Amino acid sequence: MFPLRKHALEVQSLPERLPHHNGAAELPPPVISIMGYGPNGFDEQVLSDPTGIHVYLKKWPVTWINVDGSHDHQIVQKIGAIFDLHPLVIEDIGNALQRPKVEQYDNYLFIIARMMMPDSPPDTEQLSIFLGKNYVLTFQENPGGDCLEVARERIRRNLGPIRSGGTSYLAYALLDAVIDVYFPVLDVYGDKIEELETQVLERPSENHITQIHQTKREILALRRSIWPMQGTLHTLLLDSPAFTEESRIYLRDAYDHLMRVIELIEIYRELGSDLMDVYLSTVSNRTNEVMRVLTVISTIFIPLTFIAGVYGMNFNHSKSPLNMPELDWYWGYPFVMLLMFGIAGSLLWYFVRRGWLGTPE
Repeated sequence: MFPLRKHALEVQSLPERLPHHNGAAELPPPVISIMGYGPNGFDEQVLSDPTGIHVYLKKWPVTWINVDGSHDHQIVQKIGAIFDLHPLVIEDIGNALQRPKVEQYDNYLFIIARMMMPDSPPDTEQLSIFLGKNYVLTFQENPGGDCLEVARERIRRNLGPIRSGGTSYLAYALLDAVIDVYFPVLDVYGDKIEELETQVLERPSENHITQIHQTKREILALRRSIWPMQGTLHTLLLDSPAFTEESRIYLRDAYDHLMRVIELIEIYRELGSDLMDVYLSTVSNRTNEVMRVLTVISTIFIPLTFIAGVYGMNFNHSKSPLNMPELDWYWGYPFVMLLMFGIAGSLLWYFVRRGWLGTPE
């Protein structure tokens, strides 16, 4: 069951100060966009003052209020007062490091998801979703674009049952848009891993180690962001009165998409680990090939060095008949050179036949 927090048991005042965002002073002011719609039409506006939300709540069956940038504490507190948001919820909005989760309150359902940032994947930002009786309120961590334009276009063009599906269907559409964006990002990582594998097999270098580690870290960051969403959607499917039976059918489809994303992440994570093993094996094999060539060269020159060393002792034959008679031979030097070339050629032929050099027959 959802953790139920009774407003009567908590302090009703909003928190005086929200957690600061990194670099909040440099961020542009938040943008409050609102879409009110029903089966017969829709209206879309950008508000400068949150007090204009009341008009849409009374006029349209479903109202979607999106705050693009949750770093402005005053705006968050004003909107929190309009919808009677719990103080702990407002703290969660300001603390952008929350894990995906779902909590049921008296008058609304609170969902946190991790949404891909369009300009810097695999970084994600926090998307806070409030599902009420006739409204959906969303807070985005950073201004400057999102992946929710698909849901906006469906409302504008009346595609599918979104205008007649109520607030629960809109919440599904938002979660589905967040999940679908992960697929093209994972495709990029799949291509990157495949390219790295080709480069490692052809010509491994130390730079590949850095690229492999960087790829593994980014995939792990994606895993930390996406994995908790599995429990969030599973809870919504099993134990959420805010979602109608028809909306749960669509939510199951989003859950299937999420499971495919998680499977791809696990596959790419394992491929990243295997890629490091491939790199080490390739480097080890190349080292073994070098050592084999050097060993063969050393083996060939060992008997040649022995012969050169023996005939380099220069014992005088006139002193003893046992002392190197070959030194006085007319063909002594050509004989020794032919002997050395013969030994070297025989060893090379033997190594090739055994497959130690070149390709074995």
